[in-house]
Amino acid sequence: MSEPISPSVGRGVLHLFCKPTPLADGEAVVAAVKSAQGAGVQVVTVSVLGHKCDAAFMAMHEDWRELRRLQTGLQQAGLEVVDSYVSITEVSDYAQGMPQEMLDARLYPTIPPTAQHMPAWCFYPMSKKRAADANWYTLPFEERKELMHEHGVSGRRFAGRIVQYITASTGLDDYEWGVTLFGVHPDDLKDVVYTMRFDQASAVYAEFGPFYTGMVVSVEELAALF
Repeated sequence: MSEPISPSVGRGVLHLFCKPTPLADGEAVVAAVKSAQGAGVQVVTVSVLGHKCDAAFMAMHEDWRELRRLQTGLQQAGLEVVDSYVSITEVSDYAQGMPQEMLDARLYPTIPPTAQHMPAWCFYPMSKKRAADANWYTLPFEERKELMHEHGVSGRRFAGRIVQYITASTGLDDYEWGVTLFGVHPDDLKDVVYTMRFDQASAVYAEFGPFYTGMVVSVEELAALF
């Protein structure tokens, strides 16, 4: 076996967005996911609405090789990966000083969230602007920290309705972060994004990529669609 390739802290995160080919084999899809889970990979399977794809797989593990094995297994099962996102878990600079258990929860989270059933799901990537009139990275650190605190206060209003996972992708993919939301109801996803876009950190300084939206289902239910 090859040596693991892992972040020095935290875990690798892979989002795969797939469509079935004529060779798609539902049993092989189930086998690929079960094999990954048997190797310790956390996998969330999503039935996606809309034309962009039919299935999404959110996977998390310390070893990137295990994430690649899952991707290969799904491709060999007849799924075409039409989009993807690569990121890692992180602790933000603005979170320094928080209790260690809260930092560990960000570096080593559990997916899907276990405290409450949250079947509504969406993913989108985002970056901070570097425009001449709105460059996030030219603001003083304390000002950025204050703006992110305001942003966090808005998000905490949705406790019990939304669980959010923000993973870092600077240097790894096209945007700087990937945002994955689990919600109790589909409109919870809409409400939290709508509300937080009015914060200055988002309204002035955020750029968003494409959104993928669907329902968290068992891999067996997902494979039955193929």
